[in-house]
Amino acid sequence: MLAARIGLVDLTGLVDTRLMVAAAAAINVQVTRDLPQFWPIKASVAYLADPSLVAPGMWPVTIVHGLAPEEGGCHVGAHNQPFAKVINTRGGDEWTLDASHEICEMLIDPFGNTLQPSPPLGVEAETLRDLDGAVEYLVEACEPCASAAAGYEIDGVMVSDFISPSYFDKAATAGVRYSFAGSICQPRQVLPGGRLSWIDPKSDEVRQAARLEPSAPPTLRNLGLPTGGSLRAFVDGRSHLMMRASRPQPNLRARMARRSHREQLSQAAGFRSRWFV
Repeated sequence: MLAARIGLVDLTGLVDTRLMVAAAAAINVQVTRDLPQFWPIKASVAYLADPSLVAPGMWPVTIVHGLAPEEGGCHVGAHNQPFAKVINTRGGDEWTLDASHEICEMLIDPFGNTLQPSPPLGVEAETLRDLDGAVEYLVEACEPCASAAAGYEIDGVMVSDFISPSYFDKAATAGVRYSFAGSICQPRQVLPGGRLSWIDPKSDEVRQAARLEPSAPPTLRNLGLPTGGSLRAFVDGRSHLMMRASRPQPNLRARMARRSHREQLSQAAGFRSRWFV
């Protein structure tokens, strides 16, 4: 298996270099230690200090100020090579969740068209319920558990939880993990701040279950017929900014705790460097 190479680069000028290095290192741990436990992935993540240099064979993930309307985070560039954009407007470290999210999805399905069959979903009594039949779900590995509440930390860096292939099972089985960090407890569950999209075989249209607010019931949306590009780019362009706008404000206490953790690691590294003089 050929190894994928991901380059993390800041185009905003807002992110401290130490945080960029820490984020790249943490997500590299995620894609080398965690992701392969469920998905056949071989990859590495590195920080690109010079945004004008993208090495041959590398897929860039860029930190940007914003995205245009109907522009999602996932893209395919020249020669059909995948890349992603991540918004950082708050000046904190929450963007690392999105960077991890985009990187995991890019590695699991680089070209954004993988479909998996499973029973369709409907809403009954303000709850998602299985219906009869089968539809094909778009494999967006982090979307059902996209919120910060579902994520986990690696060395003071917040990363996204991601589903396992068992997420698309027809029925729940005792002892099966449906996401790496355990935020998902059953097949096709959608957490607050998450979404799940599928192709309706009768109309060929894309439908979506989304949960925009923690206490609000799930809603079903019809995104229409896919147009050009990948299915993931189509869905992302019609969902990304809407889902982002529904997010709660950053947890400042958690942000400070992550920063303190990273500073302690940096201080320990400084002390340890004296061993090798």
